[in-house]
Amino acid sequence: VWDQLNKMVKDKADNTNNRFGVGSEINRRLTGGPFPFWGCPPKDALTTLQPKRTREHGEGDLAEFRFADKAAKGAHSIWKLYYNGSVGGQAIVGIPAARRLRDARNARVWPFETGFKALTEADLDGVDVVIAEVYPSLLKAVPAPGEVKDLAQVRAQAEHFAKLDEAGKLGAVFAPGKDVPAEVVEAAQAEEGWILGA
Repeated sequence: VWDQLNKMVKDKADNTNNRFGVGSEINRRLTGGPFPFWGCPPKDALTTLQPKRTREHGEGDLAEFRFADKAAKGAHSIWKLYYNGSVGGQAIVGIPAARRLRDARNARVWPFETGFKALTEADLDGVDVVIAEVYPSLLKAVPAPGEVKDLAQVRAQAEHFAKLDEAGKLGAVFAPGKDVPAEVVEAAQAEEGWILGA
């Protein structure tokens, strides 16, 4: 999936990108219609991508929410490409950027390449960067004067994980909670991923 998105996504220095076209093409390949991705400005609507969701997820469809999304209260659907909380658009553009970072540095992607477990120094021997998904709304962030909400959320996440790291507690955050079923751990490691701290 990462390789395919890397081929498809065009993300320019001026912050323009083709995420709606990519979502539309994936919909065409998966269902031939405007599903499962949805959400775009009306001017960008296509036969295979509509501004609003055209139907609910049903039996046999890809799930609307991953296990991690359900664990992170308030998370939006990965299929939502536009409007507030449009994590799908961020994922389409972000995954190729994360892939470039992974390829340029000695990096590992959690939990796909590290396992869904507490990470120790031995696990990270020779690793410079661990790439992990975050959900900024997991932490309450108060914007500083003149600071936009998104910036405050990113700052709060960075400060939170830096404090855990300084206290020697960050490695434990990469493990699933004690009540997470084995099949969820397997799905997170093999296909769905997970949200750090969820």
